[in-house]
Amino acid sequence: MSDFVEKNIEIAAPVERVWRALTDHEEFGAWFRVKLDGPFVAGAPTTGHITHPGYEHLRWEAAVGTMDPPRLFSFRWHPYAIDPDVDYSAEPATLVEFRLEPTPSGTRLTVRESGFDAIPAHRMPEAMQMNERGWAAQIDNIKAFVEG
Repeated sequence: MSDFVEKNIEIAAPVERVWRALTDHEEFGAWFRVKLDGPFVAGAPTTGHITHPGYEHLRWEAAVGTMDPPRLFSFRWHPYAIDPDVDYSAEPATLVEFRLEPTPSGTRLTVRESGFDAIPAHRMPEAMQMNERGWAAQIDNIKAFVEG
């Protein structure tokens, strides 16, 4: 079993446009379905609330890592941390990386979430499975948002 989830998609828009959809907290919130409390800042935490139906009771918490315009944006978070009665803060976080490359027709976006092998054994399989499905949906969401 691998330690990561990776998804790729071609988006018919320039790299700079896709970068903005990823790193502007309001645009990110629109396609990711989260209401963030403020802008992304490298090295700083970001918080907010999930707005996806059925998950509105959940807080968004991530630690922004790299912001290397317009090539790499990353953050760390606790994958599939959906039980509001559980404190996930002592668990290792996974690393989510968004890599952008120009293509003849626009941009190739690669999303890679790694570090699942460090998640507690009782949570790891479900967290990885749910995030595999989640990233499949999210890359479609950003494509529709940017191209729409």
